[in-house]
Amino acid sequence: MPYTLDPLQISLPSPEQRMTPDWKNAEHLQIWVKRDDLIHEVISGNKWRKLRQSIRYALANDIQHIVSFGGGHSNHLHALGYVCSALKLKLTAIVRGHYHNDFTPMLRDLKAWQADIHFVDRKTYQLRDDDAYLTALSQQYPNAMFIPEGGSSEHALTGVSEILRELKQPYDYILAPVGSGGTLAGLITGASAQVSDKQPSIIGIGVLKGQDYLEALVSNLLLKQALAPAQQANWHIEHGFHFNGYAKSTPELNAFCQHVNHTLGIPIEPVYSGKLFWAAKALIEQNTFAAGSRILLLHTGGLQGARD
Repeated sequence: MPYTLDPLQISLPSPEQRMTPDWKNAEHLQIWVKRDDLIHEVISGNKWRKLRQSIRYALANDIQHIVSFGGGHSNHLHALGYVCSALKLKLTAIVRGHYHNDFTPMLRDLKAWQADIHFVDRKTYQLRDDDAYLTALSQQYPNAMFIPEGGSSEHALTGVSEILRELKQPYDYILAPVGSGGTLAGLITGASAQVSDKQPSIIGIGVLKGQDYLEALVSNLLLKQALAPAQQANWHIEHGFHFNGYAKSTPELNAFCQHVNHTLGIPIEPVYSGKLFWAAKALIEQNTFAAGSRILLLHTGGLQGARD
């Protein structure tokens, strides 16, 4: 049956914006920001990139029900909830934690968008990738399509890799925040497909305590794409900028986010993009990049997660 994504009114490609921050050593570099936060006012950033192919698959195969996972502030569930509402698909959101009497802004939006919300405890939520648990859920929700936490499915890598084809100029380094691994794996996939002497180095900024864990997530996603280590573009993850955990912050980080917003006109928040920009500043001040390097920061959106 015919299908269309037109009701979503997605704006692509997102712009590449030159940035001239007042950071030490920044004057020796060319720094740009890929403004994926401008894709859509609700479905911003990497969430749409990761969902795009999954939603296309669901519509093409007449799948009317989607099941996915996330926390009480999940940018992924928020974007998916809007998409399902706009396209008249049923969403079952399996949410970690018990927010029955204390809905977050994200959960209030999901409820308004008619999502079916199921709260589970942390022990149950840890089974979200367990085969037996997923089999039981598939029996509970027959004919539904399951999308992993964060949207980081195999479909996601194809959607994120499209960023590389949109770029209007070559870059030496691309920096992006890392939470569930799908965005970084997609960037690596896209970079690996380029002519070898034009491949950028991909640097992930871990936004949670996840050394080795995050590398394993990314590596497993790449292997599912049949992309062996020898075929992959150069990549690594920096783990020194998570501020003690996912969604953890400090007054200094919050003030930094406000400063970037006011001086550069780029809205960032402390969960993802704020840690990315903080890390970029620190790496630049440490002379990590050779003079004249072109650096691209991927703004992955997620501004709704900073709401109170």
